[in-house]
Amino acid sequence: MTAIGTVGVVGLGAMGGRIAGRLLDQGYRVVGTNRTRSRARAVIGRGLVWCDTPRTTAEHSDVVISMVTDDAALAAVTDGPDGILAGLAPGSVYVDMSTVSPSASRALALRVGAIGAGMLSAPVSGSVPAVESGTLAIMVGGTADAFERVEPLLRELGSTVTFVGDVGHALLLKLGINVSLAVQMLAFSEGVQLAERGGVDRQLALDVLTHSAIGSPMLRARAALVLDLPEEAWFDVAMMQKDLGLALESGREEGLVMPSTTAADTMLTMARSVGYEHRDIAALFRLLSDLAPSGDLVATS
Repeated sequence: MTAIGTVGVVGLGAMGGRIAGRLLDQGYRVVGTNRTRSRARAVIGRGLVWCDTPRTTAEHSDVVISMVTDDAALAAVTDGPDGILAGLAPGSVYVDMSTVSPSASRALALRVGAIGAGMLSAPVSGSVPAVESGTLAIMVGGTADAFERVEPLLRELGSTVTFVGDVGHALLLKLGINVSLAVQMLAFSEGVQLAERGGVDRQLALDVLTHSAIGSPMLRARAALVLDLPEEAWFDVAMMQKDLGLALESGREEGLVMPSTTAADTMLTMARSVGYEHRDIAALFRLLSDLAPSGDLVATS
């Protein structure tokens, strides 16, 4: 247990709620809030103390963590009289674990610094099973002194915690990881279906490919999802496309050519158009199956 007394968590969705639950399991006092209280019932039942606003969450926390969907959601929980910034005290630390644009994070860090608090951007690689087991990979950007204060806390959540520079650096690395995740999932789905259409059993194809040179931890974890797509996504199509959009925007700013990202983005657009928007990215396998018989998209419920 560290000297940190209370941790606040703003955003108690699939990942944020599990972050709060993990910290409760490790003995921390956790307070928090979410846009809709109903989504927080489970973690409230485990001991989280509910706060009505992000501001009150920050006011009652030594360290406050946010985990929200995008730039707009980040502004909604940080700005205004009820936002996190209104509740931050000088000397406190704010850790945003969301995947947002590097420019939005840098601008927010300047505002936090003006208060006299420290801000870290700490996007994560890993989904629901990883946060529950404390095995996320966490990239941390910000000031070294703020990182030193919260590193033990972050190590309760991640088996790999790496300080990488400023807040924008952490987010660029996270976007780079998600580019690869999307492209891998698409290419893996193509490879499995190529083998299956040629007569190879699907399960056998999954086993061989995931235990070959291409068998990344992500592919090994999601192979079962190809066979049985879960109702609750680990990382849904809409969120992945949001991240690819941020990556493409950052790439354009740097004058990069990103053909595989563009191809994956196109397929995610198709997946959303036929009803897979809130399904796990393993739904790319189903999308390719839908496309294969006649070339026409098959709508899903």
